[in-house]
Amino acid sequence: MPELPEVETSCRGVAPHIVGRTLKQVVVRNNQLRWPIDGQLAEILEGRKLLELSRRGKYMLFRFKHGHLLMHLGMSGSVRVVEAAIEPEKHDHVDFIFGLDTVLRFTDPRRFGAIVWTDQPTEEHKLIQHLGPEPLSEKFSADYLYQQTRKRKQAIKVLIMDSKVVVGVGNIYANESLYMSGIRPGRAAGRVTRAEIERLLLNIKKVLKKAIAQGGTTLKDFVGGDGKPGYFKQELNVYGRDGEPCLSCGTVLKSQRHVQRASVYCPVCQK
Repeated sequence: MPELPEVETSCRGVAPHIVGRTLKQVVVRNNQLRWPIDGQLAEILEGRKLLELSRRGKYMLFRFKHGHLLMHLGMSGSVRVVEAAIEPEKHDHVDFIFGLDTVLRFTDPRRFGAIVWTDQPTEEHKLIQHLGPEPLSEKFSADYLYQQTRKRKQAIKVLIMDSKVVVGVGNIYANESLYMSGIRPGRAAGRVTRAEIERLLLNIKKVLKKAIAQGGTTLKDFVGGDGKPGYFKQELNVYGRDGEPCLSCGTVLKSQRHVQRASVYCPVCQK
């Protein structure tokens, strides 16, 4: 699944090609995504200038003068800029045509993604209004995270993956951040000390910044805005390495599941 770094990479990759340009045509080949695409989307957007492209959590926000297009890449979706002459393939469901040389193509093999139009402020939209702070923002501080963990019995990994607590810390980055912080994923959040929270916060920010800088994580069908896969997977310490030796101490890494997601950890380095 594309996570925050992959979505951020996609935004940065396509924005220079489309922001400030007028959307000439919207072609919807298959409107059956997570929710059906508005049948009036072409009428709503054609002839309008795209003013800004940003991100909130894992949603790409396309700002027009009269509202926003919210896009989610789902489990296997991607966007890329192609020329209009390039024929669409089976899973290329929507084209946003800015010119013959610039088509933003939305691809989603599993169709768990979403394209939603809203004319209300994005922070008031039901898909976004309950999201926690951005992990790279000042609002996501040690004080905030420490308070969120107090008296919580749920696993610390589950808590930092809760989008109501903080957005965008997906399974890969939660595994990596906890390993770097020496905290076992299954430990009760309320038992994590203040010093450990400070270390975890720094490592969450560090691992996400590094992933964004390196283009996201190569996972199955994900590609960045330039059509190329991310390269962060080469740097992973624990994710996907169950049964292999810890890179720090050589102990065999173990795995357990939290909310149906694999948690790989070192039984020696992580307490």
